[in-house]
Amino acid sequence: MSTASAPRGAGQVRIIGGRWRGTKLAVPDRPGLRPSSDRVRETVFNWLMPALPGARVLDLFAGTGALGLEALSRGAAHATLVERDPGLAVALRDVSGRLDAAATVIAQDALTWLAGQDARFDLVFLDPPFAEGLWERALAALVPRLAADAWVYVEAPAGTVPAVPPEWALHREGQTRDVRYALYRTPGAQAAGTLRPDDSPATTA
Repeated sequence: MSTASAPRGAGQVRIIGGRWRGTKLAVPDRPGLRPSSDRVRETVFNWLMPALPGARVLDLFAGTGALGLEALSRGAAHATLVERDPGLAVALRDVSGRLDAAATVIAQDALTWLAGQDARFDLVFLDPPFAEGLWERALAALVPRLAADAWVYVEAPAGTVPAVPPEWALHREGQTRDVRYALYRTPGAQAAGTLRPDDSPATTA
């Protein structure tokens, strides 16, 4: 969950699949808080479906937790939700407790937290505050924290393509009017799991 212009009428998002399907997550009144849209999340989780069972997930700029909690709803084993805003972190702990979710909420700056970690993750959601330009720093910090064959989801403003490590393989990408979203796989992935030249990237309006 990054921060950019909030969609008109923002106030809640919902978990769209899995055991908690339909659960509503509050979008607190924070300047610029922007949840990933339902349409984008539905597309991304369709891509990720085979990878979710048992996955160790990191939602690095968690916001409402919509990405990390969606992953848990669909079968991930555990999610670490990192959010520096104290109020949002409290809300994440509250909803995780209500759902009895296998989630750990970290109320800390994402890059500071990453620097002190030795855990490894199978799936990472990277949707940082757009205005802060954190993609390259966050991607570099993530590399030592990724399991072999890990998946990394990256969301950025439309037309922006953050520079990922050259050895990562693009699996799928899409774009809306406001955002570009892409799913990458780290070294060790099977070639059949990457985007073939004759495949068409997904696009939503």
